[in-house]
Amino acid sequence: MHELPVTESILEIALRHGAEAGAVRISAIHLVIGQLSSIIDDSVQFYWDMISEGTLAEGAELRFRRIPAVFLCSDCEKAYKPEGEDFSCPRCGGTRVKLTSGNEFQVEAIEVETDDAS
Repeated sequence: MHELPVTESILEIALRHGAEAGAVRISAIHLVIGQLSSIIDDSVQFYWDMISEGTLAEGAELRFRRIPAVFLCSDCEKAYKPEGEDFSCPRCGGTRVKLTSGNEFQVEAIEVETDDAS
């Protein structure tokens, strides 16, 4: 259910930037979502279809790009992508690790259509 406020934020960002660009329509929104974020693409899309109705963003395509999780071992400084649920370092077995990517959630780009006749 937390996807509803997230989707509302996406819509607010898209409408604000669309208005600043003089858009007559927002055609696509590119989203970057980390592997470990709790965001579910289908839920965002479901809410999007409802809340964007009647706005400049109605019918806009949501394009999701997933970023893999990458950890950095504090003991041996190896950067690695975890396998399954085991986040320990594959080189030294260390568990003192830092997440360096994979928790992102951001609007990367907004595609708009403008009225070129003006």
